Amino acid sequence: MSHPFDDKQAQFLVLRNDEGQHSLWPTFIDTPAGWTVVLAASDRESCSAYIEANWTDMRPRSLAATSA
Repeated sequence: MSHPFDDKQAQFLVLRNDEGQHSLWPTFIDTPAGWTVVLAASDRESCSAYIEANWTDMRPRSLAATSA
């Protein structure tokens, strides 16, 4: 079995946690606790573009709030 991220035809989700962190996630794996789907099943390129546009501060929200 190959790595799920190597499959060019795979569909992915974009997940976000309470800290505002994003994750590219294969659709066939259950969404883990504490994460919410913010972009429905899409191709890898679309998901990557979404993450690039929406996750501009890599710091967890709690850390970013303390340094503001």
